[in-house]
Amino acid sequence: MLVLGIETTCDETAAAVVRRHDDGTGEILSNVVLSQAAHAAYGGVVPEIAARAHVEVLDMVVAKAMVEARLGFGHLDGIAAAAGPGLIGGVIVGLTTAKAIALVAEKPLVAVNHLEAHALTARLTDNVAFPYCLFLASGGHTQIVAVLDVGDYVRLGTTLDDALGEAFDKTAKVLGLPYPGGPEVEFEATRGDVRRFHLPRPMVGRPEPDFSLSGLKTALRLEAERNVPLTEQDVSDLCAAFQDAVIEIVTDRLGVGLRLFRERFGAPTALVIAGGVAANQSIRDAIDRMAFSVDTPLVAPPAPLCTDNGAIIAWAGAERLARGLTDTLEASPRARWPLERATSADGTPPSGAAPLDAQ
Repeated sequence: MLVLGIETTCDETAAAVVRRHDDGTGEILSNVVLSQAAHAAYGGVVPEIAARAHVEVLDMVVAKAMVEARLGFGHLDGIAAAAGPGLIGGVIVGLTTAKAIALVAEKPLVAVNHLEAHALTARLTDNVAFPYCLFLASGGHTQIVAVLDVGDYVRLGTTLDDALGEAFDKTAKVLGLPYPGGPEVEFEATRGDVRRFHLPRPMVGRPEPDFSLSGLKTALRLEAERNVPLTEQDVSDLCAAFQDAVIEIVTDRLGVGLRLFRERFGAPTALVIAGGVAANQSIRDAIDRMAFSVDTPLVAPPAPLCTDNGAIIAWAGAERLARGLTDTLEASPRARWPLERATSADGTPPSGAAPLDAQ
């Protein structure tokens, strides 16, 4: 099964072709990602600029993906596009392009939940069997999810305020580091003294696997203001303290999440990490140690597949197509689309799933 995937939910314009073999394994034939540099001057993504940029380059990105895969549209079995959640202008561009290709090429359309694409990436890279526990951490989302099957997701924990990736970006902005802030904070932390500043660990020790990051963000800002003007060493030390706090929070919350998973669904086949924050090597290493301590295998897809790209959209499309799940050309773009509502194409919960209000 060959599927073209299109991703335009934020500031990456991406397209890819993925093959899903009959045994359920996957193969990436092409994966083209064009990141928008214009947002760096604003310290964050500007939705209007992002949407216009997608319009300007998406046709070229799709054409390059098809050329690299050495395929024509007639060879495809389906067209998948991220239909949300995300910046609505960009989502409209990608979904409309996918509809046009599907209509002209007479191929099925799959409107993919962007979060579902992250949730299923480990099946593309490592052929992970259901059920598994997912830690999804990105600029807009921080969740612990039980992944029971394609279209069958139960949220175990979430952030009560800020997403983890957003906290990294805001920390970078407070400290005068370039956007995107996550990699910058990670680099500076390697040069800092983790013991110089002590920052709070919100929610650590609580019985429910939820997150809260606004207090940590505020504490870092206050420490920075107390040390103005900041030297290069001040910045590195604050980054080290922030990342150390994040690591303790994440490992504690995931430990609680895994216990809840076992109570409700039995032992998971793996703990899977996905989303842009999963590209942080220090966080990966800490989660790996925690997972080992509770006898749970850790699956961490390669860093390029943790950030936004077309391959994970194509794979989610292939997984749904393999189960006969497609969408009509009336599929709507969505700015908000909770993962636990990424059900079958007609909007009904998958067989055996509990009602959403019971989850």
